[in-house]
Order: sequence, then C-alpha cells, then structure tokens
Amino acid sequence: MIKTVKEIKIMAEGGEILSFILKKTGEQVKPGVTTEELNDFAERLIKEKKVKPSFKNYQDFPCALCTSVNEEVVHTVPSSRSLKDGDIISLDLGVLYQGYHTDMAITLPVGDVNPETLRLIKATKKALKRGIKKVRPNNTFGDLGNTIQRYVEGQGFNVVRDLCGHGIGKEIHEDPQILNYGKRHSGLKISEGMVFCLEPMVTMGDWKLKKRGYGFVTKDDSLSAHFEQTMVVTKKGCRVLTEF
Repeated sequence: MIKTVKEIKIMAEGGEILSFILKKTGEQVKPGVTTEELNDFAERLIKEKKVKPSFKNYQDFPCALCTSVNEEVVHTVPSSRSLKDGDIISLDLGVLYQGYHTDMAITLPVGDVNPETLRLIKATKKALKRGIKKVRPNNTFGDLGNTIQRYVEGQGFNVVRDLCGHGIGKEIHEDPQILNYGKRHSGLKISEGMVFCLEPMVTMGDWKLKKRGYGFVTKDDSLSAHFEQTMVVTKKGCRVLTEF
C-alpha cells in the first residue's frame, strides 16, 4: 500500500489521464444517450491515450466503464438503456498506466433533476471532500469513515455498508478495505506514502443492497450516488491524483 516516489509519480500521471477521460465521458451524458455509447466513448479515449482499462475482463466484467443509473449503486454493465430526463448516473472508471492502476467515480444528473436528487449528489460529493480533509499521517481509517458517516446521516441519507474503498497500485483492489462508516480512532493508522481510493456510496433510502447481474442495487430501489478519488498521503495531508 505504501508506494515509492517513483511509483507515486507514475500513478499521478495515470490519474491525470484517467480524470481527463472521465471528464470528457461525463460531458456526453444527456437524455437519449445510451450507457453503451458512453462506454464506447470512454474506450476510444482509453485507446487514444495508450492506457488500458482496469475493469475490462476483471472478474469477467465485459466493459471499461461502469454505468450505474438511479437505484444501481456500482458495477452495472453498459447496455442499450437510454438515459432519461431526471435520471442520475454514476460513472466509475479505472485505467492501467505503466503497470499501475488509478480509479475514480462521479455521479451526474441527466437533464432536469429534482432538488432532492441534486441534494443527494451534492451530499455524496461533499462527504468525499470531508473524508479527504481527514487524510493525514497518524489519523486512522476509522476517522475517515466516521467523518463520512456523520455528515451523510446528518443530511438525512445513508452510507452503503456492504461496499468500501480500497488500496490501489499494481492491483486495482489492494488492502486495506476502507469503510465509509465507523468509529473515531479505530482501524489502521494512516501513514505517509499510502495510496488508496476513498469512495462513499450514499443512498436516499435504506443502505442495504441486493445483487443484480455484475452490479449492486439498493434493496428498496431508492436512488444512490457515488464519488471516488485516488489519493496519496503526504507529510501534512494528502494529494488527490485523479482531480479534474
């Protein structure tokens, strides 16, 4: 989990490429576009940038991009499904660059979205930002999870418990698992040079999930949002490697 200066430099370069690809793919989101078209667009950019998709063929996942709409939380396979006005979509993408992975996710509104749904997206994004502010040496992963959980629940939403963030590097998923809930001062202590993904997944209703194909959806079919960044721990805080 702790990376060398050389490894971090490579991952920063990969993260810059990844954020460019995901930003451009997100700009294609609009009513009428299919999730398959979004994946095809992302795959073209991946090829142009001479990187490899982290998720394609990982545990038999068939595509580069995860496209989770509305009650779909993560790992939904792109399809001929057309986005509709009022939907929300989470785009989750990872790339492999010079032997190292980076990973990120964003949730976007499709057309005109109602205010409560927009509030869910904003709260999830802010929960990630609050978690990132707690990333510094000698804090614990429990501090991060507690900060995210308290903010999300204070907004009237719930944090998914069955899925979590993770270490990252030569493998797309490395130890440790990083929960988005928990108790202060609990869990592994954060150290300089650690590289990991923090990724709150937040629901408008119950946090419990059910499996659907490759992906997970909310058990009560409530809406879900997801934001993720790859970051490295520095002496006094952290540096996000996948910022737009």
